[in-house]
Amino acid sequence: MVSPFDSTAITHGIQLAVAPVFLLTAVSGMIGAVAGRLGRIIDYGRQLEQRALASSDAAFVDRVGQELRGLRLRGRLANGCIALLTACAVLIGITIILLFLGETASLHVSSWAVAGFLLGIAFFLLALLCFLAETLLATRVLNFSLPRA
Repeated sequence: MVSPFDSTAITHGIQLAVAPVFLLTAVSGMIGAVAGRLGRIIDYGRQLEQRALASSDAAFVDRVGQELRGLRLRGRLANGCIALLTACAVLIGITIILLFLGETASLHVSSWAVAGFLLGIAFFLLALLCFLAETLLATRVLNFSLPRA
């Protein structure tokens, strides 16, 4: 049996845990990017709402209402993306703990570590799909045509 203070086992455990740590770095960067997008969605929605409340033009208020509904959907997608990324980070963190404990304490947790890692990757992929959907919705409303003079 390996002693919990065996430096070779601890070193090997750290080496096993390093790869998932890089994934955590990617996940945290992605959370920051999506949180920034969500902040801009919220700020723009508040601006639109204030302009609509100050306007007496019914057509403008209707257009703002449609745009706010689109922003609400984009916000929900961003929230879902952040939730999936957070779940991914938790699962990858648990995987790191399991890998380290499995190596240093001779616990038989390799199947749990594999399951946690694969589930974390699945959540990361789902988050990427949410991010893609949100960006597609954001660019759908772009209209670069200028009125002709």
